[in-house]
Amino acid sequence: MARKRVYKIKFISQGKLYELFAREVGQSTMYGFVELGEIIFDEKSAVLVDPSEEQLKAEFAGVKRTYIPLHTILRIDEVDKEGINKITEATNADTNVAFFPSSLHTPGKDKK
Repeated sequence: MARKRVYKIKFISQGKLYELFAREVGQSTMYGFVELGEIIFDEKSAVLVDPSEEQLKAEFAGVKRTYIPLHTILRIDEVDKEGINKITEATNADTNVAFFPSSLHTPGKDKK
C-alpha cells in the first residue's frame, strides 16, 4: 500500500499564523488560490486537549476543502508525518514577507 503524502502549510489569516497539516494540496481552479483537502486532526490523545487545535477543529468542522489566497501562504512542506495544527499570533517576522511581483490586478487607468 502506498504511503499517503502529508503537507504542512503555513499561512497568515486575520493577523494570526495558521499551521495546518493536510493530505491534499494543489492549485485551485479559482485563480489565485491554493486548495487544501483532508485536513488532518490529531485524534490520538483525548486526554490532552490543545485549545488552538480545538479552535481549528471548530473552524474547519464539516469543511471538505478550503481555499487559501496565494498571497497569504508563507510555506508548504511535504513532511514525513503529521503534527499538531495550531494558530499563533503572527510576529513581525512572519508578516514581513516580500511577495513576488504579480500581474493579478494593477490599479490604474482603464485602457480604451
